[in-house]
Amino acid sequence: MSLFSKLFKMFLVVVLVPVVPMVLLLAFYQVHLRNNILETHANLAQMVSSSLNQHIEDLGWRLAFTQNIENYLEQKKSPVPLLQEALTANPDFLMLAVLSPKGKELYRAGDKQVLSQVPPLDLSDDPSLPALAENKRLSVSSFDVVSGRPISEFLYPLPNGDFLYGIMSFFSFLARVQEQRIGTTGYIYLVDQDGVVYTSEYQYRPDFDAQTLHNAFAGRSYLIKDLKTAKETFVGAYAPTPILGAYVAVLQLKSEAYRSIYYTNIILALFLLTIATLSYFAALTFAEQLGEPIGALMQAAQEVSVGNLDQKIDEDIGWGEFKQLITAFNQMTTDLQDYQVLQLQAQVSQMKEQVFRAVAHDLRAPLLGLQGYLHILQSGKVSEEEKKQYLDLMSQAARDLSSLLEDVLDVSRVEAGVLAPQKQNVDLAQLARQVIGTLQPVAEQKKLPLDLSVPKMNVWADPKLLQRIIMNLVSNAIKFTEKGFVRIGASEDEKCYRITVQDSGIGMSAQEIKGLFQKYHQVHADKPGYGLGLFISRQIAQAHGGTLDVVSQPGQGSTFTLTLPKEEK
Repeated sequence: MSLFSKLFKMFLVVVLVPVVPMVLLLAFYQVHLRNNILETHANLAQMVSSSLNQHIEDLGWRLAFTQNIENYLEQKKSPVPLLQEALTANPDFLMLAVLSPKGKELYRAGDKQVLSQVPPLDLSDDPSLPALAENKRLSVSSFDVVSGRPISEFLYPLPNGDFLYGIMSFFSFLARVQEQRIGTTGYIYLVDQDGVVYTSEYQYRPDFDAQTLHNAFAGRSYLIKDLKTAKETFVGAYAPTPILGAYVAVLQLKSEAYRSIYYTNIILALFLLTIATLSYFAALTFAEQLGEPIGALMQAAQEVSVGNLDQKIDEDIGWGEFKQLITAFNQMTTDLQDYQVLQLQAQVSQMKEQVFRAVAHDLRAPLLGLQGYLHILQSGKVSEEEKKQYLDLMSQAARDLSSLLEDVLDVSRVEAGVLAPQKQNVDLAQLARQVIGTLQPVAEQKKLPLDLSVPKMNVWADPKLLQRIIMNLVSNAIKFTEKGFVRIGASEDEKCYRITVQDSGIGMSAQEIKGLFQKYHQVHADKPGYGLGLFISRQIAQAHGGTLDVVSQPGQGSTFTLTLPKEEK
């Protein structure tokens, strides 16, 4: 995961953790706010229903003229003039009629248009008449629409047993009610029990589905939370009215009723988007400011881990504690350089002292031998046979001195960069046989077989230097192998020649192999040598453009591989 991703997530978590409870609380609050909005609609519907109830209760005192009607009936006079006066005094009365105790019409008066639409009344089959006559109470029937006006029928029992029948209009009442609104889309509607809505000519007529409204009235809750039409969705509430089977419904477009909630949600969404945007750019800014010094420190640390102590970081890219860290890092690399120089000087001094001691020891032995043999020969007290023996020993001591000096000179030439191979065609098989012939006596002393498996091939190399590498590898194999074998092999492919020297000796660990090709390095200090042979051999291989590597495991022997490239002659 990148630094930017981590910082971005961190900023979001830090900012959003306190916001989450707020969002949950707001969601809980919005649920109650929706219900409160609908409760407001319900209160308005209940107020209108109460007003309608009061309007109907006022009907009682407006029927005071019924006493005069009873007197007219007792005097066998027609009460029609009284009915006409009542209609004039009460404009919302559309029709009045007197019915016999059995419910048959005796007299009628009213608007001609209404009278033409209402046939002679006969309510003899109405089972509610006896109970109405007994209880002496006013009865208002269900809501209906006649000539585009909302009406309701009422029956009022007269003291003499007759009934006063009337048709009352609610147009003026609803006109006053419908002037009230909630917002711009909230209206008050009078709805019958089948869900049919009455609206005046000047009122908005929504495409309400009657069955949907009917189902809403049949529910347990008086709140209407989701009333869908073909194009719009309404919310609101309803309340029953004293008119049988009629309801007052207050309905408003859902988008307007919950507008404040929607605005709150939009503001919250914009707030969260702003938080995310600010977190993104804050993380990006901090990632850039943190990434440059951290990246520089990581790169410099990787270089230091591989031994490159020359790395220096520009302190200007840091800020705050990073600048102090970069300064401390640069100081650390400087101190490490000084320490490495001191350590190398100490190691070189120690190795040189050890080498000089070893070389001095090895030089002293043959020199003292030569001096002793010369003193004996100069005394003239030796026989011819002893003289020949002493001369052979002196010759061997001189060869040892020459070999040691040759190694020291080769190291000097390698360090000076003047070890240049003189390449020519070399018969590798013949060169390997010469090495075997030279070292065969040493191997026979340890009863080690020297196996040679080198096919006929010509190698483009310096014969003297190549022989020195193979001689060094084979002699080392004999030195560190007590039993088993020493084997020389060779192969080639399209790009290079490979010469291998394999033994079954004591082997080496991975840690011992690390410093194997270093100058003056000896894996086993108890064995004779100066730690120069493998160093010089690898330098010779590299001077030819090749490599010298080893594969080994403790107790399982070692395999040295010399690789020489094929070149144009």
